[in-house]
Amino acid sequence: MPSRADSRLTVKRTVKAPREQVFRAWTDPSELARWFHPDPSFTTPVAEVDLRAGGSYRFAMQPPTGDAYVVRGVYREVQPPDRLVFTWRWDGTGDDDPETLVTVELRERSGGTEVVLTHERFTSVASRDEHRKGWQGCLAQLSQAVESP
Repeated sequence: MPSRADSRLTVKRTVKAPREQVFRAWTDPSELARWFHPDPSFTTPVAEVDLRAGGSYRFAMQPPTGDAYVVRGVYREVQPPDRLVFTWRWDGTGDDDPETLVTVELRERSGGTEVVLTHERFTSVASRDEHRKGWQGCLAQLSQAVESP
């Protein structure tokens, strides 16, 4: 097991859009479909959201070739436009990849919104590092989606 510090990651990005718009991008299925994938070559053909504490979500990220990566979880906290907390589990991974926890905080900044994403409870440093790359890509896609019409 990694140490407590090794079992979490934090990724930050400031986007040029108001918090309400950024929160909507994280919670509206049609908005999520525009950006929730790690690379511009991917699409998000499935974005299902039951936006309430205890409600579930399911997203499919489709690479140009091969099978989609499907993730699902349950919202633990929904505090518009400040904070989302949700569980995270990949479909088809079995017990080797346990449920983790994602916290998204949206902080008002001059000219935009700082997105602070914390993903924790990783059981390996390798998994944490792969997720860091994925989240950095997703936040780049989010930035593009909310900053362009």
